[in-house]
Amino acid sequence: MSSDLKKLLSSQFLTAMADNAILFVAVAMVMQGALEGAWYIPALQGCFLIAFVVLAPWVGTFADTTSKPRVLLLANIIKAIGALMMLLGVEPLLAYAVVGIGAATYSPAKYGILPELSADEKSLMKSNSWIEGSTIVAILLGTVVGAKIADQSIFVALCFVLGMYLLSAMITTFMSKLPVAHQKERKGVLGSFGATIRILMSTASVRFATFGVSLFWASAITLRLIIIAWAPVTLLLTTSEDISLLTLFIALGIAIGALLAPKLIPMHNLKRTRLAAYGLGLSVLTLMMVDDLNAARGLLFIAGICGGLFVVPINALLQDIGHKTVGSGHAVAVQHFFENIAMLLATGLYTWAVAAQIESTTSMMFLGIFILITTSIIAYKLPKETP
Repeated sequence: MSSDLKKLLSSQFLTAMADNAILFVAVAMVMQGALEGAWYIPALQGCFLIAFVVLAPWVGTFADTTSKPRVLLLANIIKAIGALMMLLGVEPLLAYAVVGIGAATYSPAKYGILPELSADEKSLMKSNSWIEGSTIVAILLGTVVGAKIADQSIFVALCFVLGMYLLSAMITTFMSKLPVAHQKERKGVLGSFGATIRILMSTASVRFATFGVSLFWASAITLRLIIIAWAPVTLLLTTSEDISLLTLFIALGIAIGALLAPKLIPMHNLKRTRLAAYGLGLSVLTLMMVDDLNAARGLLFIAGICGGLFVVPINALLQDIGHKTVGSGHAVAVQHFFENIAMLLATGLYTWAVAAQIESTTSMMFLGIFILITTSIIAYKLPKETP
């Protein structure tokens, strides 16, 4: 592992840890009565995602026409500003939207830099598994530590988040100044983004990967929100720390699935990922039938493993094709454009379900069925051989 990759992993670990800690600070604020309404958490998540859709044409171009370590630095500073806003008492929906702007800027550079730091497809898959694995561990720690601190003091928890963002930004200053991947294009950002979508979507495997990863993240974010509402009712969990410890098992499973993916699902056999997606859907459907804490933990762990096996090969394929054609930053921005539209739609539907007082177990049932049906449709359209 190169020195720059180690620094990237460290920076990504800290910023991902803060991203998830700040969400559970908001969960603690709701449970403590500082924020009112069951709709607030899904609405908060929606505010975070908006930037990924609105800024997609710009952040991909910015990542490919700027040295990527510099992009990572700027993105972390923007996230830190959002955390500071929340610390100073600014409306959390607005503050978390600013954090979302930083995350939308960070993501194309984070994934786009991997092909530049990898010698071949095999090392790219390994780099992806390390990134996904370390990110999930960060999610795990950020969720649990953020919730635990927030249950004691919201102020201290927000100071912790701000410190993580600033430390992540500092680490990126020690990375090598990589050359820009592409020169700025004359056709304009929106024209370039449209052309990028047309080029990428002309390949069947990219269409499968893009819609497949959109399915995964829409399902993952919905499941996470459902668990926040489902756990207190079904498992009788009463604090944000207890709920965060439950989501820990999803994170742990994804980390293991991400590490197993390079061996079990090579990029030339991408269609095999559909088996992992079926496993995810069945795990969610089974989860709605349990009321035992240990059984719920086991099913969430299995769902996480399936998710890790599903998403790592897809990410690697998109980065590899993007790096060879339109630029990895452009490709990641297009990927995030579609997956965040899917997440926004899923979050919006779930927010409506909460407002309509639909039970969380019913929402969970529809999520599991949706995963199984859409996976079958997407896999059916994929050619037998994936280039």
